[in-house]
Amino acid sequence: MRKVKLGDVVSIHCVGKLANGEVFESTEGGPPFQFQVGSPEIIPGLSEAVIGMAEGEEKEITLSPDKAFGERDERLVKVVPKDALSLDTEPQVGMMLNLVFNTEQGEVTVPATITNIDEENLTLDLNPPLAGETVTFYIKVVEIENGESPIITP
Repeated sequence: MRKVKLGDVVSIHCVGKLANGEVFESTEGGPPFQFQVGSPEIIPGLSEAVIGMAEGEEKEITLSPDKAFGERDERLVKVVPKDALSLDTEPQVGMMLNLVFNTEQGEVTVPATITNIDEENLTLDLNPPLAGETVTFYIKVVEIENGESPIITP
């Protein structure tokens, strides 16, 4: 029976939960989630968990922040003047923004959450929303395909 290896493209059904039991992601009732194992766009613990699994196999994994969405970094909380951003709507605490920066490599989009608003400034948290959280995933491998290109790690 074929088992998942680094570079394969897998389709999985998954349910992701926070330590308090709150579901933050689920593919139940929808299409499976597809990704290339080892891709830098996927949290490391999820890629590592599917390696060696076969189609139809299920497991539950608990991931610490370093294997999930990373640790919180307070240096990524920034206070910016309201007029530094051109918003289409009135800013609200909890609102998600996509900040676009021009770099030498081209445009980069960074998600940010508004955490505080005062008369002149917005406080933006550029940490991933689940940074610092221990998460649990229930996963089931639906399909395994050979990857089209090898994963290149830095």
